[in-house]
Amino acid sequence: MSETVSPKLSNRVWIMILAGAVIVTLSMGVRQSFGLFLGPLGLELQVDRQTFGLIVAAQNLLFGLLQPFVGAWADRHGAGKVAVVGALVYVVGLAVAATATSALGLAIGFGALVGLAMAGCTFTVILGAVGKIVPADKRTLAFGIVTAGGSFGQFLVVPAAQGLLDALDWRWTLFVMGGLIALIIPLALGVAGKPPASIGAQDGPPIREALREAFSDRSFWLLNAGFFVCGFHIAFVGTHLPSYIRDQGLPAEVGAWSLALIGLFNIAGSWLWGAWGSKRSKKGLLALLYALRGVAIGVFLLTPISPASVLVFAAVFGFLWLGTVPLTNGLVAQIYGLRHLSALGGIVFLSHQVGAFLGAWTAGVAFDATGSYTVIWLVSIALGFIAAVANLPIREAPLVRP
Repeated sequence: MSETVSPKLSNRVWIMILAGAVIVTLSMGVRQSFGLFLGPLGLELQVDRQTFGLIVAAQNLLFGLLQPFVGAWADRHGAGKVAVVGALVYVVGLAVAATATSALGLAIGFGALVGLAMAGCTFTVILGAVGKIVPADKRTLAFGIVTAGGSFGQFLVVPAAQGLLDALDWRWTLFVMGGLIALIIPLALGVAGKPPASIGAQDGPPIREALREAFSDRSFWLLNAGFFVCGFHIAFVGTHLPSYIRDQGLPAEVGAWSLALIGLFNIAGSWLWGAWGSKRSKKGLLALLYALRGVAIGVFLLTPISPASVLVFAAVFGFLWLGTVPLTNGLVAQIYGLRHLSALGGIVFLSHQVGAFLGAWTAGVAFDATGSYTVIWLVSIALGFIAAVANLPIREAPLVRP
């Protein structure tokens, strides 16, 4: 039987894809702006880079730790309810951070509450919902479209946040960011309910058996290893690149535009990697992507720094930024099925966030200890090539069940 979709289901699919993409646009766009706040809030609250890095790292870790549980809840009750709860907690977290008078307030707002909130209104929950109703031959492409939303948000929100920081201050800017996040609440209607599923969406064992199968499969752990490296890269660059650029004597605006350019080029990157993954070997594309990250960082370090070199690096790295997401989630769906996609995808995403924790935190530790990010840049290069090799042995065929 060919996998076709009725016009009615097709309309529902597009509503969910577009609503999900906008939700990810807002949630990830605001989150990717946090690196811009290090300078102004650090000066006012006497928060050093190691402390700020640890707060963001804790946010990433909590975000990841909650993903399997939030994903399982979304598998059972639908993504809409989860997204609404996530948005409400996100708004509260930003308000707490905006009124903070010490590092503790930032840790509660930026770290604990935003980390909790992100688990409910970003990739794992939204991609899990989309993956269940999109035909297999279009699934990775659909994942790419939703993932591109996160980058579109980065392109829009980061320069806007820098403009608000220049015009207002960091506290009022966070309140404005909270207003943007509140828009997720009505948008959650687009991913609410449990729409008709694509063929095979309810096939598969109960959750405990699915977890046992995944944990005993080497390919599952290789996927986790690669995604760990992705998280390390993303958190290090997203959190510390603006400060690194300022350290080199370039204006703060260059740092803001570098993050925006990463987002702009990842709009195309996420879509293209997702489209390629619908037609080609996903593990081969992942290996290529990780290796190219290592090359890009190496060339950036060897090139004399200037606004032009920073923006070229941002464009190249942006093309590689979140292309891992549709490919990795596509492999989870392809190998282990759709029934527990959000839960299993959440476990893989936990590895991503453990890497993000270490990327954000160790970079701050390294800078405070040595006055430089050089060690972390070199580690990032090595990890890129390690992740490329780790993805090659992955078995892409669906798991055979008795």
